[in-house]
Amino acid sequence: MFFYLIPALFFGWALGTNSAANVFGPPVASKMIKYQSAVILSAIFIVLGSLLQGQSGIETIRGFSSNSVFFNSISILAAAFTLVLMTFLKVPVSSSQAIIGSIIAINLLTHQSVDWTALIKVVFAWIGTPLGGAFFGFIFYHLFAKMIRKVKSIVLQGKILKMLTIIFGCYGAYALGANNVANITGVFSDELGIVYATLIGGIAIAFGVLTFSKRIMLSVGNDVATLDYFTATIVVLSESVTVWIFALIGIPVSISQAVVGAIIGSSLAAGNAEINKRQVLKMVIAWVNTPISAGLMTIAIVSILRLVGFSIS
Repeated sequence: MFFYLIPALFFGWALGTNSAANVFGPPVASKMIKYQSAVILSAIFIVLGSLLQGQSGIETIRGFSSNSVFFNSISILAAAFTLVLMTFLKVPVSSSQAIIGSIIAINLLTHQSVDWTALIKVVFAWIGTPLGGAFFGFIFYHLFAKMIRKVKSIVLQGKILKMLTIIFGCYGAYALGANNVANITGVFSDELGIVYATLIGGIAIAFGVLTFSKRIMLSVGNDVATLDYFTATIVVLSESVTVWIFALIGIPVSISQAVVGAIIGSSLAAGNAEINKRQVLKMVIAWVNTPISAGLMTIAIVSILRLVGFSIS
């Protein structure tokens, strides 16, 4: 079983490097919190979120796959390669889209049924994620702006914002673990059991955050819009709420999509017209291409295995 889990561990690491760091991306980019502190807090709360509230998402992912452990391992490997490729291109993408795209591809290749109704539900959630982030970013900006203005001391404002950013970031990491652990080990939950599936997946994501997340963190924090301390704090809260809501529903979504939506929403609320539209368009295109790319990656891996003598039908 451990052999089949290796792609899942790799996928969790890749998710941690690409998506999990988005929790603290804006405040780290705005130098509100140190990178080292951000990744340590992220790792701890990702594991907690995975263990305490990762079950609902696992049920959703498990419902998409009716294949053997071998084929599930192939789908995980394809999703991981897709995520690594996007990370190399410095583009935040959705692990949820990658794993769904690869599972559907492997199901079609092995003549298994695809739950199209469930897929439509998930696609609507994907669309709702950046919209939700933008909505909460806009609302929370105006709400907290009124509260912060009542604090006359600039120094005290800064201390309050830093404290809120740490609290919101821990909440966001918790929400990420609860929501995205299903992408890592959901297909193996029957063999592992829920507790081990959530624990192994959470640790794998946390390891990715701790080892190789800085590049994409700074990309998300700086490339979409220039953020001040206050806006960065609002972004963290907004994407955290968005991802946690979908965790409660049991639909794994992309925290990178939520954070980009939150940056746009809060920036618009602040009257910031300097949003990098080219970078946003680049991200949107990547999100559309992710499930397709993961599906094609799955086909490529299966084709290679057939060439070297594996019997795959």
